[in-house]
Amino acid sequence: MRILAIETSCDETSAAVYDTAEGLLSNVVASQIDIHKKTGGVVPEVASRAHVEQILPVLDEALQKAKTSLKKIDYIAVTHAPGLIGSLLVGVNTAKMVSAVLDKPILPMNHLEGHIYANFIDRNKNFKFPAVVLLVSGGHTSLILMKDHGKYKYLGETLDDAAGEAFDKVARVLELPYPGGPNISAEAERYRRQISNFQFPISNEVVASPQHKELGSGKFFPRSMMDSKDFNFSFSGLKTSVLYKWQDFIKNNSKPSTLNAIPLFCYEFEEAVVDILTTKTIKAAEKYKAKTVSICGGVAANKRLREEIGVRVKNKFKKVSFCVPPIEYCGDNAAMIAACAAYQLKNKKNKKSFNLDFEVMSNKEL
Repeated sequence: MRILAIETSCDETSAAVYDTAEGLLSNVVASQIDIHKKTGGVVPEVASRAHVEQILPVLDEALQKAKTSLKKIDYIAVTHAPGLIGSLLVGVNTAKMVSAVLDKPILPMNHLEGHIYANFIDRNKNFKFPAVVLLVSGGHTSLILMKDHGKYKYLGETLDDAAGEAFDKVARVLELPYPGGPNISAEAERYRRQISNFQFPISNEVVASPQHKELGSGKFFPRSMMDSKDFNFSFSGLKTSVLYKWQDFIKNNSKPSTLNAIPLFCYEFEEAVVDILTTKTIKAAEKYKAKTVSICGGVAANKRLREEIGVRVKNKFKKVSFCVPPIEYCGDNAAMIAACAAYQLKNKKNKKSFNLDFEVMSNKEL
């Protein structure tokens, strides 16, 4: 079976071709980062207009790279939820048009499930069940128990800001460019290189620099809800703590000093987020006797998060696999939607359908 997948849930226009025998044949992603830099974040109306302009060229390129044509496609898979309504409509209406004109069955897909199946694009044989999955992105932060393909149980989720959203908001506080996550990580890495005795994991961290001691050595941003008895998250308080500490700092220091302090603040913020996410994930894996720990979603591209969870899984468990998608599949992309559709068809979780009556949805759980 050959699947054409379309993903337009937010600000990436993506199309992919996946063959159940040969694997991924193409994956094309048109980013809107340059467009949304002007406003420091995604404007839904602007995003949907950009999707309209990009969707057909992206589809053409995906088919050309796969060396195939629409006539040779067996299924159309498209993200219909969750996401920005205007963005979703572009992808879904395009998929419905292709389905109707070529009489091809169509599969409405869940964007969140797609992120989980980014782990299976390359047919990961190390992914064993039960698995504890940390799904962490700009719009979602959830811990999920995956008992088998298509069988999910929510263990916890954010009560306010998602981790990726917190990265973007803190970046705006520090006047860093959009997108916030990669820029905060780059500044944090600058500070990390200044620390000669930086150690892994975070729990054994020893930090020493004159500037750090001056601001108060140790963990000076809160680890919200890290020690709670549940698996929920909260990043609003952490974001506010960065805001207040930064305002106090710029009030009492010169402009050059505040610029020099940006890497430190980014470092401390990133360490706090990584510590919270990692600690909760490891606790969940221990409680539910997971055979696999996995992270997915846009924030899963964060180097420190990947390193820290990997180290703690190795140190804590003897026979637990750690799975994380390649960085190019962590963000929104159609390859993950195609892989998810392939597993659903294989396990008969999604039936062959020509029904075009399904709607887009801004919110939908697994």
